[in-house]
Amino acid sequence: MDQGLLNILIMTVGSVFGWILRMLWTASQELKADLAKLREELPKEYVSKDDYRQDVKELKEMIGKLFDLISQHK
Repeated sequence: MDQGLLNILIMTVGSVFGWILRMLWTASQELKADLAKLREELPKEYVSKDDYRQDVKELKEMIGKLFDLISQHK
């Protein structure tokens, strides 16, 4: 095989390999940015477990008081 042809083949394979690596690197960086954004937004969208437990406790107390009032008036 001719040296010039071999050089072109190696350059072409190297270019394709470099392009693939660049695409993977870019996708990885975008994924990291999306994950960081998601971590920032999650606490704003969902109720924390402690907040939920506190709210349920308050509701149970209110319902208990209502049942007590109903029982007293019978």
